[in-house]
Amino acid sequence: MNTLSYRTESVSKEKAEHKWYVVDAENQVVGRLCTHIASVLRGKNKPSFTPHADTGDFVIVINADKIRFTGKKWDQKEYKNFSLHPGGLRLTTATALWEKDPRRIIERAVKGMLPKNILGRQVYKRMFVYAGTEHPHIAQKPETLKF
Repeated sequence: MNTLSYRTESVSKEKAEHKWYVVDAENQVVGRLCTHIASVLRGKNKPSFTPHADTGDFVIVINADKIRFTGKKWDQKEYKNFSLHPGGLRLTTATALWEKDPRRIIERAVKGMLPKNILGRQVYKRMFVYAGTEHPHIAQKPETLKF
């Protein structure tokens, strides 16, 4: 009988280390960029990933106003909001949403890729999106994250 035990360690939220990363969204395709961001927020890039614990990192996204879509998505992609009232469906194109607030495109894409529960809402709070190159998180000494 083999006495060695190969047990996987589950990391609790108290033991998890949260690093800070900066992602430059300039000239990046939205969908591909946001899948990487969601993975880092969730902690799936770490060997200590635990599905039920918050083991992810903080992500700062800069240059959100310089993102790009492929194809004709600027005119054809629609974002839906429904007020739960009859006739309460509002459709917004990607161009209109970008003109109103460019950060919302990345925020909505990443939020849709996270779990729809308490853990997903907690993980989402660790993402900070800025339209320009400046951000107020210099004291955390974030590392640059390349994809």
